[in-house]
Amino acid sequence: MLLLCSNDDGILAAGLSCLEQAARSLGDVFVVAPDREQSATSHSLTLHHPLRPIQLAERRWQVDGTPTDCVMLAIEALMPTRPDFVLSGVNHGPNMGEDVLYSGTVAAAMEGLMLGVPGIAVSFAGRDFGTNQAMLDQHVEPLAALLAHLTSLPEFPAHTLLNVNIPPIPAAEIRGVKLTRLGRRVFSDSIAKMQDPWGRPIYWIGGGSVTWTAGEGTDIDAVRAGFVSVTPLHLDITHEARLEDAAEWWKAP
Repeated sequence: MLLLCSNDDGILAAGLSCLEQAARSLGDVFVVAPDREQSATSHSLTLHHPLRPIQLAERRWQVDGTPTDCVMLAIEALMPTRPDFVLSGVNHGPNMGEDVLYSGTVAAAMEGLMLGVPGIAVSFAGRDFGTNQAMLDQHVEPLAALLAHLTSLPEFPAHTLLNVNIPPIPAAEIRGVKLTRLGRRVFSDSIAKMQDPWGRPIYWIGGGSVTWTAGEGTDIDAVRAGFVSVTPLHLDITHEARLEDAAEWWKAP
């Protein structure tokens, strides 16, 4: 099996190293990742300047672009053959609820899916990654086992990527794996107004407080309870139920 690994935290990220270690037990690993952090770039492509892939070693490249760029370049230009799976992560922080709409980690797996290659995105749901690095190292072996299971499913779900979140607890305390749906996440006070050195107003997006809505069966609920969550995601975001009840709310202009 040939596996493409990428991420949004950059080629030097500790989480990518953990993913590579887990993936090597499954087959041949090809790594194409951004040359710097690209968190929250979502599914953006670089269109206004050329990309310069740099080969660091055999089957290992860094790209001055987004996670989506990396996967597209890998599959369409850098790899000798198409991979069997795109593995993205391990992200330095959770990707649950609305996070998946912003996440470069999820976007990398989704780009593979758009190019006809099934994808799995993996995140470690702990914010203080420096403190949690040793803990994440404990999860390499269980992650390898989980990836082995997911990549060997008799019928990997069509037109679907799997979004995996690992609780920030020691591997020995993990209670199992749950199939989940997305929860809800709302940021408050996430824009900080500041001044630059010349007194001009600037705004910094980030920080603030986060409110998680963790209904039963959600990724957030599972991770809080000590389970690894696996959430199937697909490209079609059509609200099917609203089409079915259109007679109640839609009036043609």
